[in-house]
Amino acid sequence: MPYLSPLLAKSAEIAPLWFVERVARTIFTGVLKGHPDLFDRLGDYRQTRYCFSPSDLSLHFRIVPATRMLSVFRGEPPLADARIDGPLALLLGLLEGRCDADALFFSRDLSVTGDMEAMLALRNALDDSAIDLPRELGALAGPFSPLVSGAARHIRARALGGRGAAWN
Repeated sequence: MPYLSPLLAKSAEIAPLWFVERVARTIFTGVLKGHPDLFDRLGDYRQTRYCFSPSDLSLHFRIVPATRMLSVFRGEPPLADARIDGPLALLLGLLEGRCDADALFFSRDLSVTGDMEAMLALRNALDDSAIDLPRELGALAGPFSPLVSGAARHIRARALGGRGAAWN
């Protein structure tokens, strides 16, 4: 199972929460700009509070699609309607549709709690989005785009190991 490097995990732990949240919101906003219809398929589930809890960090990311709001929390997970726990690399792989969510769930690499129908609706919306995080990060990097995209692709390939191929 892929885990975040200790150096990156420690950096996220000591960084001020406002800074982590600002970085996460910038990436989130960039992804939404490139995929403005991402949450359209959610229907009533747009009001759902989704929480993503990387098991290799003490951070939790809560997203409310209806308001396009992302909040970051440390320590205890925030109140949420649906929550998924797992290594950050796998959570990001799911975001891109590069990992088989069912296989990860049944192998217990991921844990899903709360409203399963809402989580399934989100998974379907993400699968149809063709999100490419290295490309999205590169778009935010201005003249450093090729460097950032290349580094992100390399990190993704190493983090996902053999799980990197799209399954859908």
